[in-house]
Amino acid sequence: MGHLLSKNGYHLKKRTRKLNHRKKKKRNCFLQGPCMLCFIVHSNSSGLDDDNHLEGGANGSRCRHNSITGISVPVVGGIGIGAAAASKFAERYATLGSSEDCSKFLLSPRELAIWEGQGRSLLSAVPAKLIPPPSLFRTAGVSVTLPIPVPVPGCTSDYTEMVCKRKCSEVQRCTPCKQPRCAFTAPDGGLGNGGVGEGGVDAASNSETGHCHLPLCPLPSSSSSSSASFASSSSSSPADGFCGLGLHADLPHSSDSSPCCLHHYENCQARSSDAADYLSINHLPSSILLKVLSHLTVKERCLCASLVCKYWRDLCLDFQFWKQIDLSGLQRVNDDLLVKIASRRQNVTEINISDCRGVRDHGVSSLASHCPGLQKYTAYRCKQLGDMSLSALATHCPLLVKVHVGNQDKLTDESLKQLGEHCSELKDIHLGQCYSITDEGMVALARGCPKLQRLYLQENKMVTDRSMRAVAEHCPELQFVGFMGCPVTSQGVIHLTELRNLSVLDLRHISELNNETVMEVVRKCRNLSSLNLCLNWSINDRCVEIIAKEGRSLKELYLVSCKITDHALIAIGQYSSTIETVDAGWCKDITDQGATQIAQSSKSLRYLGLMRCDKVNEETVERLVVQYPHIVFSTVMQDCKRTLERAYQMGWSPNTSNTS
Repeated sequence: MGHLLSKNGYHLKKRTRKLNHRKKKKRNCFLQGPCMLCFIVHSNSSGLDDDNHLEGGANGSRCRHNSITGISVPVVGGIGIGAAAASKFAERYATLGSSEDCSKFLLSPRELAIWEGQGRSLLSAVPAKLIPPPSLFRTAGVSVTLPIPVPVPGCTSDYTEMVCKRKCSEVQRCTPCKQPRCAFTAPDGGLGNGGVGEGGVDAASNSETGHCHLPLCPLPSSSSSSSASFASSSSSSPADGFCGLGLHADLPHSSDSSPCCLHHYENCQARSSDAADYLSINHLPSSILLKVLSHLTVKERCLCASLVCKYWRDLCLDFQFWKQIDLSGLQRVNDDLLVKIASRRQNVTEINISDCRGVRDHGVSSLASHCPGLQKYTAYRCKQLGDMSLSALATHCPLLVKVHVGNQDKLTDESLKQLGEHCSELKDIHLGQCYSITDEGMVALARGCPKLQRLYLQENKMVTDRSMRAVAEHCPELQFVGFMGCPVTSQGVIHLTELRNLSVLDLRHISELNNETVMEVVRKCRNLSSLNLCLNWSINDRCVEIIAKEGRSLKELYLVSCKITDHALIAIGQYSSTIETVDAGWCKDITDQGATQIAQSSKSLRYLGLMRCDKVNEETVERLVVQYPHIVFSTVMQDCKRTLERAYQMGWSPNTSNTS
């Protein structure tokens, strides 16, 4: 912009238009106008001789004459003065103490002699605007790159013409800070011109009226800050300094907030609130919000999250939340709700209605008819349900793989026959305490479901050895088998030796179970990892010794209330290298010796249950806890201590127990 203000600027522009077909003439000075840099580089001081910035210096440096000031501007390699020369000039300029010294420093020796020979004042040789207070360059700890003219009281309207606006034409607008850094704004209230052309025009109009701009206002209630950014009449950004050169200086701080600071502070607060609105959780991608909402239960999503806004309501109705529905324990769940779910969400694959006493067979049947893709059905303790609901599920949902209907008194063999007929993919079934089920239903189920892997029965008084034989014959993939409290005998249990994949066997409270059958099962089932023999008084030390020797994959052995002594525990520690859990609670013949020997000899033991083993002293257990910290010893006192420790970790204290 400087070349447009020079006296040759018009002819240069006209000549350029005429010769636009030729190559543009390269300008040696990228400023091309009367700016402070022209005065900086003209000084013939020795401080710049070393850097070869003198006129006709080394490295091919040359000068271009300015048409207004008559001062030469050195050009190095066709680009201009380097940053090193400017830095040295700033250091030299910082040592000046008066305006006359500044004038001498800015004039060449030849021009200085002419002005002194004529007897004219040195101050008239250089515009007053180009002689800033030297204190600006004496600021300790402030990096000064170039001495830039700073507006001072009494400046004239010519100052704007001396500003090089071309360098700052690409300065970007600065991001507002949380703490206001407000400069003395233009009459239009704009600080955010960023030093572009508009700011220069405003500054020119202000300078013509004789008004002088002040530096940045101090931060409100700021006493710790040691420096502030200067703003010139070109409205450059405070963060970039004047024309992006980063000129900063120390200013005295005021304890009182100026009006412009308060105004700018309010603007910053408004922008912060807008940013907070923009950073709302609703601006997250819907996939992330769905992931967040997936950690809520159905009750929390339906009664809490869906009431926040319409957007959240739509998210809570997303189909992926209604694939697995857990309504367990909700007493308000009834047939109408199941009908609505079935009519709106036909992609349900899993549902849990345990303890929902308001659900009847009609609701479950409606759900089954609308959700043919249902795979997992759980309904514990729903005594009001009968064969109608389970038969409807078997008929309409052939992809069922899991059916847990424990403690349903009304279920009979009819529903099991339907499962065996239509649900060939069934792998997991729980029929505990379904007292009306007999061997007929179990045989039909075993024949129709060859992929069965988990079967659990508990106290089914009409299930005998026939059912166990059918299961072992038709379901070779069985891995988990439980017949707790069923009237089976060793003749039926022996058929389980055909199950090569058997890993978990629950034979609790089998009245007619002998040691030989158990030992044979352990020998034949090499993948057996968990064996539960609790409440079987026939199990003795010899049986446990064989189990320890033959159970190569066994990790869990439960012997609660069995007829064993210390020899059983000693045999486990001596012969087994895989058993990690041993529960010998309520075994009255276990003493300190057995507990000590198994802890000393077993290298794999991690849990030893000694609950109500009255012959084991608590002092012995305390000593074992200290000696073998990797083993968890279960007694009444030890369990109480662990419970209290967990309570303390969760923030419980005796003083708050009454209030809670």
